[in-house]
Amino acid sequence: MKALAVAAGIVFWTLVLGITWLALFSGADPEEPVAVLQIEPAPEVPPPEAAKPPSDGMVFPPGFAITGPAAPQETPAAPPMLPPGATLTPAPDEIGVPDLPETPGDGAPPAADAAPPAGMPPTADMPPAAEMPPASEAPPAMDMPPAAEMPPAADAPPEAVAPPMPDRRSEASEPEQSATATPDATGSQTATPASTEAQADTGTVTLIPVPVAELVEESQYGPLPKIAPDGRRPAEVYARPSRYGARAGSGEPARVAVLVNGLGLPGGPPDGVLKGLPAPVSVAYGPYGRDLQDLVTKARAAGHEVLLQIPLEPNDYPNEDPGPHTLLTTLPNNENIKRLQWLMSRYTGYVGVTNHMGAKFEATKESFLPVLEELKKRGLIYFDDGTVQSSAAAQIASVLDLDYSAANVQIAAKPSSAGIAKALAELEDMALERGAAIGVAKAKPETVRQLAEWAGKLDAKGIVLVPVSAAVRSQRQS
Repeated sequence: MKALAVAAGIVFWTLVLGITWLALFSGADPEEPVAVLQIEPAPEVPPPEAAKPPSDGMVFPPGFAITGPAAPQETPAAPPMLPPGATLTPAPDEIGVPDLPETPGDGAPPAADAAPPAGMPPTADMPPAAEMPPASEAPPAMDMPPAAEMPPAADAPPEAVAPPMPDRRSEASEPEQSATATPDATGSQTATPASTEAQADTGTVTLIPVPVAELVEESQYGPLPKIAPDGRRPAEVYARPSRYGARAGSGEPARVAVLVNGLGLPGGPPDGVLKGLPAPVSVAYGPYGRDLQDLVTKARAAGHEVLLQIPLEPNDYPNEDPGPHTLLTTLPNNENIKRLQWLMSRYTGYVGVTNHMGAKFEATKESFLPVLEELKKRGLIYFDDGTVQSSAAAQIASVLDLDYSAANVQIAAKPSSAGIAKALAELEDMALERGAAIGVAKAKPETVRQLAEWAGKLDAKGIVLVPVSAAVRSQRQS
């Protein structure tokens, strides 16, 4: 009777499970008749000798097994059911989880306390192994071979580990890698900039931001340049760096510099006139106009060294007027110094001063000397644009030991393409002969265009384009 009760219980729960499974997963029409399970005698199969029924397992009566009716041909085959406690684990490449580590041993099951692989559910979420009947003792599923004939998951060969993806960086050529990046101590790569010397003379250089606090003196007119307590001068700190500041030696290229002036003066060119100008070309801004500091900052950001262009008295003043606060020979020296300080306070970041007109003022030593003394005291250079033949600047600068030089060639003296080309050729010849030469040009679009074309051909001629401050130092040593 006990065995009969057990068999009846099995039949009941089998019917319940089967009907539930067909209702949920078979996708059949609920109005169709439901398949009915029946019990048929099963051939007696002696259990494996090594297998022992668990103490709390369920024992079937001899000669009985659970089978189901054959499914109709027009009904698609239902997915197989796994025995209780068994799980179906898809391959790692189907669920997007990392490859499983190789199971230690030859077909041996993993240790019970081994940590689950990454991406798999923790062991605590699965039923304890002790409560699961062995596969060999689990009742066979409908139309499925006995679970004992299916190899356990642990016996499956480990998935082949996919080879690592190739490092595309290794495909770059070795010279290219060395030119663009250098590995640091942590193995990452950091950009290796080009040498400072090469950038200083051929590329766009990021000049020091202005103003530098130690180089500024606050006055009643505004900020004035001064020498820092540690001896640094604006002529050096605000200059565009160059390795060609010394006199050209044997085998070294000749130095040539160009100053483009006329910016920030009455009737001057528009702000965009400097577009395309080679970075080593220096520029001069006058004291007039709006947003001068912004314009100077933009010019320096493009790599251009800046000079301040101040108005000096011409021969036919006031018929020819350079503008307000012009330095005059008719004014006392202290008044001219006040005007000079007002002019110097219009913006910061310049390396020196150059003249706007000044034929009469530069020829008058008594008026010119205090002005150059003020520039010397403030650590600036003085560059003469070369338009004043009788200028006393060279004589006074020699006495004061002031950084000074004058233009050798007036590039825009004849404002035509042929005239500019001739002046540039003259500048080249003078640089090759003397080792250094400086030209001056007005800020005009056509002049800027020709300067850009001309600068691109200097290297092949053994000439290097340098800022004005470097050419001034080079000429002083000649």
